[in-house]
Amino acid sequence: MTHTRIDEAGHRLLGGETRVSRIGFGAMRLPARGWDGPPGDRDTALAVLRGAVDLGVDHIDTASFYFYGDLAANELIRTALHPYPDHLVIATKVGPRRGPQGWLPEAGPDDLRPAVEQNLRELGRDSLDLVYLRLGGIGMTDEPIGERFAALAALRERGLVRHLGLSNVSGAQLAEARAIAPVAAVQNHFHLLRQRDTDLLAECEREGIAYVPFFPLGGAQPPDDVRIGRIAERHGATVAQVVLAWLLARSPVTLAIPGTSSVAHLAENVAAAGLRLSAEETAELSAVGVRLSEEEK
Repeated sequence: MTHTRIDEAGHRLLGGETRVSRIGFGAMRLPARGWDGPPGDRDTALAVLRGAVDLGVDHIDTASFYFYGDLAANELIRTALHPYPDHLVIATKVGPRRGPQGWLPEAGPDDLRPAVEQNLRELGRDSLDLVYLRLGGIGMTDEPIGERFAALAALRERGLVRHLGLSNVSGAQLAEARAIAPVAAVQNHFHLLRQRDTDLLAECEREGIAYVPFFPLGGAQPPDDVRIGRIAERHGATVAQVVLAWLLARSPVTLAIPGTSSVAHLAENVAAAGLRLSAEETAELSAVGVRLSEEEK
């Protein structure tokens, strides 16, 4: 499947006002492939970022805790893209804290303004387009989030943040936050092989909240299954492109932010914008994903 224009995937409005393409870019893999390496290549990372914008990407997801050695996602983004195009939306996350020696205790309410200001400095911005309150690691918790979200909402009132989001949250935590301030986006763990967040996805769809899965391709490698491969072959596409197309077809509020440190894979991911799955194929893929998840238990 050859490259096609990214706007063929359509667009969403964040918070009812900020327009973004439904395929964006996740910056986590630019400094390194994993928290423990191997390290990325600086020149390649800069080329990937510039290539993403050249291909029409207008939504980049990052965090100040995305770093490895002397490579940091925020610094790479600033070096590659500043001064930023007017239409470029940069989303970041606060909550987790990480130093050179490893992870630190999660940020409390008083720590969130310094975290936002750190992102502002690193990115060279006067305000941030979208800031997620990120909770914990991969697994969810049921902890109250009201005080922390209220601290972020206060920064929104001061003009440091335009839109607020939540990451790795439950339906109860979303409701708690929405009672304090509008939530423009939810970023949770969801992909073809992990369809456990369907209730919250449905709520986001009802409320017009963007739903932005992290690990949209399932992790390091897309799922390897002959049934998915047959659909990919039918469309002249790769398995990764089919998985991304399924994610966009799954709900009108989903946004995909696949990350890569490869210029070639970047072009492949963006090209998924032109892939249209039939309703039957979307349903078949959903069922395949459920079956594969059951097989892995």
